[in-house]
Amino acid sequence: MASHAPHAHPGARRRITFDEALPVDHRLNRVYRIGAGLMGLFLLAFGILGLTNNIGFFDTGGNTALGLNTNGALSVLSICVGLLLFVGMVVGGNFASTLNMVLGVLFILNGFLFLGLLDTNANFLDFRIQNVLFSFVVGLVLMAFGMYGRVSTNLPHDNPYWRARHPEEEQRAAASASADDQVR
Repeated sequence: MASHAPHAHPGARRRITFDEALPVDHRLNRVYRIGAGLMGLFLLAFGILGLTNNIGFFDTGGNTALGLNTNGALSVLSICVGLLLFVGMVVGGNFASTLNMVLGVLFILNGFLFLGLLDTNANFLDFRIQNVLFSFVVGLVLMAFGMYGRVSTNLPHDNPYWRARHPEEEQRAAASASADDQVR
């Protein structure tokens, strides 16, 4: 994430404190929670269905669940990531946003990794091309949910992330509001 340095200290980087930047009741919180919850629900369903097939932990026999190849290891991993996303949904706020972004990047990297491992003996999670494409799609969706309202050149000036990146504008607005209060 880009952070602008204050003009008073050239070269010094201002650190954004995200916990102070987004109030718990901010409307963006709902977007982060929905994204984490939907992806977590799907991954939990996929993992549970994979485990109910009684397949081997590292079996590469081509077992499927919800149209995707799976084995015991991938099912357990999906359940763990799904539960982590549910934790993000419950906690919400910046934690959910950051979790969505980080897991989104990891899903995309995982897609590239297993794209290279297709049809090799190192493909221990039994990925096929549909799994790779699914990994890319889930990664992009999670990143979009996580970055929503945080990363843009056109953030509104009341957005907490815009205010944190433009402290000089925030100070000017506060000074202007203070001067208006003194005039009244």
